[in-house]
Amino acid sequence: MELLLTRKYFPKGTNGRLTYNGSILCYTIELPWWDNQRNISCIPEGRYLLSKRHTEKRGNHILVMDVPGRDGILFHPANDALKELEGCIAPVSVLTGPGRGDSSRKACDVLNGHVFSAKHLREDVFLKITSDGKS
Repeated sequence: MELLLTRKYFPKGTNGRLTYNGSILCYTIELPWWDNQRNISCIPEGRYLLSKRHTEKRGNHILVMDVPGRDGILFHPANDALKELEGCIAPVSVLTGPGRGDSSRKACDVLNGHVFSAKHLREDVFLKITSDGKS
């Protein structure tokens, strides 16, 4: 399974559209691009393996593997990238501005359902991140 995250970059955040086989699963918000700096930048464009992980704090969630120079990059709920993210990706149901969205928990549940189902079937799940070239 390969998910495609197509981004648009803005000075106050990064917005994305996450699709599978051409159908939109959800939208995403991230921090702005600051050369992959820890805690203040979104991760680089590329292709990443996704893993299912469980912690006491977040329960079951999605971990983005092998990000150059980074670790602990997750998909988790947030509605304001600048206030709630430190490099992770937040699924949202609707985009409300650069790096901002609404109904993140609902969107996270949808995404987790797709990824966890594939993982249950022992299928590898990849995330391909690109940009649409328009800002």
